[in-house]
Amino acid sequence: MAARLLLFDCDSTLSAIEGIDELGRLRGPEVFREVEEMTTAAMEGGTPMEAIFARRLDMICPTKSELEAIGRQYIDTVEPTALATIDALKNAGWQIAIVSGGFTQAILPLADFLGIDRVEAVELKFHHDGTYAGFNEACPTSRTKGKNAVVRQLREETNADFVILVGDGASDLEVKGDADMVIGFGRYAVRPKVKAGADAFIMSLAELPELVAARGGGF
Repeated sequence: MAARLLLFDCDSTLSAIEGIDELGRLRGPEVFREVEEMTTAAMEGGTPMEAIFARRLDMICPTKSELEAIGRQYIDTVEPTALATIDALKNAGWQIAIVSGGFTQAILPLADFLGIDRVEAVELKFHHDGTYAGFNEACPTSRTKGKNAVVRQLREETNADFVILVGDGASDLEVKGDADMVIGFGRYAVRPKVKAGADAFIMSLAELPELVAARGGGF
């Protein structure tokens, strides 16, 4: 039997925060402002991800312990209906994964909290003393159209005949064509380009079960 695959963005979707912005906040208001502006520009589709990904990290140089703290913050700010919604979707036969341009080590605790086994994100590197040592540039979601590559890979791996992606940003909207349905998410950030271009738009993850059933997702 072919699988049904439902993929979630992490930042501003499964959790209220943007992890990179919160890391920037640790470096003071000026760094936070600049990092937040770059993040917003990328999420709204005005700046290619490659243009800002390394730059933001080089400005912040996050430590391993700071990244772990963001992982805890993700759980503290989890979307309030996410756990019940994901449980319902899994019980209905959906396979669930997180596909994010965020950082793997910070997202894994949230994934574990939500009962999600698969995370495709960007791994950060650290020296033995916990200081920043770069990121794994082989991770597809660190660049434009990277989520598309991950969606195609996951579709092939799972033999999925129906793939949905849920997210708030331009990189999620780009997946149209590789995913069968892109659902925009606006609880934390309503981005006009995403709202206009997505196949559907929701303000709460609790809307997902009824929506996917209405679109033939077989709930």
